[in-house]
Amino acid sequence: MSDTSLTTLPPLAAPVAARRPVRTTHHGVDLADDYGWLRAANWQEVMRTPSLLDPEIRAHLEAENVYMQAQLAHTSALQETLFKEMKARLKEDDRQVPTPDGPWEYFPRFVKGGQYAQLCRIPRCGDAEAANVILDGNKEAAGKTYWDLGGASHAPNHALLAYASDDKGSELYTIRIRDLATGENLPDEIPDTRGSLVWGQDSRTLYYVRVDANHRPLYVYRHIVGTPASEDVLIYEEKDIGFYVGVSATQSQRYITIDIHDHETSEIHILDAADPTSLPRLIAPRSKGHQYSLEHNGDRLIITTNSQEAEDFRIVETPIETPGMDHWREIVPHRPGRLIIDVNVYARHMTRLEREDGLPRIVITRLEDGQEHSIAFDEEAYALGMAAGYEYATTSLRFTYSSMTTPAETYDYDMESRARTLRKRQEVPSGHNPQNYVTRRLFATAQDGESVPITLLYKKDTALDGSAPVLLYGYGAYGISMPASFSTGRLSLVDRGFIYAIAHIRGGKDKGYRWYTAGKMKNKVNTFTDFIAAGEHLAAQGLTRRGRIVAQGGSAGGMLMGAVANMAPDLFLGIIAEVPFVDVLNTMLDKDLPLTPPEWPEWGNPILSAEEFAAIRAYSPYDNVARKAYPHILAVAGLTDPRVTYWEPAKWVAKLRANASSANLILLKTNMGAGHGGASGRFEALKDTALTYAFALSIAGLAGESTLGA
Repeated sequence: MSDTSLTTLPPLAAPVAARRPVRTTHHGVDLADDYGWLRAANWQEVMRTPSLLDPEIRAHLEAENVYMQAQLAHTSALQETLFKEMKARLKEDDRQVPTPDGPWEYFPRFVKGGQYAQLCRIPRCGDAEAANVILDGNKEAAGKTYWDLGGASHAPNHALLAYASDDKGSELYTIRIRDLATGENLPDEIPDTRGSLVWGQDSRTLYYVRVDANHRPLYVYRHIVGTPASEDVLIYEEKDIGFYVGVSATQSQRYITIDIHDHETSEIHILDAADPTSLPRLIAPRSKGHQYSLEHNGDRLIITTNSQEAEDFRIVETPIETPGMDHWREIVPHRPGRLIIDVNVYARHMTRLEREDGLPRIVITRLEDGQEHSIAFDEEAYALGMAAGYEYATTSLRFTYSSMTTPAETYDYDMESRARTLRKRQEVPSGHNPQNYVTRRLFATAQDGESVPITLLYKKDTALDGSAPVLLYGYGAYGISMPASFSTGRLSLVDRGFIYAIAHIRGGKDKGYRWYTAGKMKNKVNTFTDFIAAGEHLAAQGLTRRGRIVAQGGSAGGMLMGAVANMAPDLFLGIIAEVPFVDVLNTMLDKDLPLTPPEWPEWGNPILSAEEFAAIRAYSPYDNVARKAYPHILAVAGLTDPRVTYWEPAKWVAKLRANASSANLILLKTNMGAGHGGASGRFEALKDTALTYAFALSIAGLAGESTLGA
């Protein structure tokens, strides 16, 4: 085999990447990365112009795609069937419930055959069928292989729409401004933004976040409509590349907030939305480990904070004129185990979404007297979310409810009268009977005795004798919890005999903030062992058996996939790793990559700390690939992904293939025209899901047909 090219292979043979070790030394330890050459030296340019990718690297990725397609060619009919099933469960001409804002109501909708949403508006209490389309995603995406709407915001006077779009998947958004009277875009065009944008009250001033050369959102700018982007004024610059910057507005629209944060620390500055010349005003200086967010009500700020050891957060208020921590007065105390997730503040009410004992609820507080009541549901496992809406002087709260068996329901709730109005129930055009399915919650015992929740979904007639395969999904990072929500797509697995399971492992906040800290930094391995414990528990309960479990996770959940494949390969029949963060050590050692400095509080900084270097090296999936019998593996990557760069899964698959002692499939699919989120467009995304599910069904021996609407 030549060390300068891929080996010439017979048809259908697996691609073999050349070994050209890239050698480095850290803390006295010599590292050799055999496949480091797959990392394009000009990766920043490739994000903006994918055609600039080194031809040899492109040839390797395309060879992997050809091999993957060949190995799964026998599932092509199944993939088409799955796609049609999942598409048939989507209401093609669907729309969300219109959200009022002054004289108008705004909402997105889909049209038959349309891949992308249309943004629409109607006069208040008008006819949604006679909507005015203010932005048509299908027209914007025409002729493009990828298109994503990063953010859109109408001006307070309802005359202009600012929107940000990305046409490469690299998350480099260009902001444009549309005149809603004519439907034409103004000359204003602002490239290389993060996609978040906020209007000032004058409807002429726009605030947005711009990224640096390495994709990091570090700068807040002020743009005046009708002026060149080159004249935009820098309002705030973050000097610490370990922090990210975001911009938003309070519910009252009175203040614009500049939020600076990493994964454990935050700092907020506010701007007067009524004064275009306003300068940022600091609320509380950053202090390692202190996280806070704020809302506005009258002459005070209402702040959610973990100060004073409030691990699961508390709520305080402070006068706007004296916002510092010395003036914070507690209004909702900390209660261990009750995690405050989100807080909205209106003229007369405050709402908070919280989770306790693994289940969410919404709590309404009347601000004038502090009287509280809650909204909760009785199912064993469910998902609950609330939408702030546009208006401040309102008593109406919108929330959504679903479970693994129950399609999403959208309610308007009067916070004074407590009247609940169902505004929409998700339609499944091909048919869905919740009574045909069962959802349950089990608890596995982790290695250290902790109780790990598992949410299950299966068809009522599924045999629970150990013969059924399980798709076990996990994430376990950044404090992100996995909701027990409804999904039309996963019914295609369940209808064919799979049990679908979500492991609520440490690293998320499913059981409070401590559940997160117990799965990060030096405790990261708990995430992996929790997932393994969940799989072993399902086998021990007789629901499935070892070697009959297909594990699935993406991004940081893809790291989980790589780790458990190394730690317990015989537990799993297969692994589906989507945009998997598997090259943890090399990535955390590369300070120039977009996410590396802000990620150090999550994983550790192996550049500065020998201890953290050793801890990451001990579990990093790529570094721990060894000679063993790996399960079937399907890895999915995106060429322009700035979060998990394409070379991580490419290197991982190359190393797995060189070390695997089994004959199981090891496949890589790289989407050459998309990034972290995969294909854009709702139907193209379904095709991606159909591929992964066909892989799971094929290796489980369940590749037969299913009846629509079962």
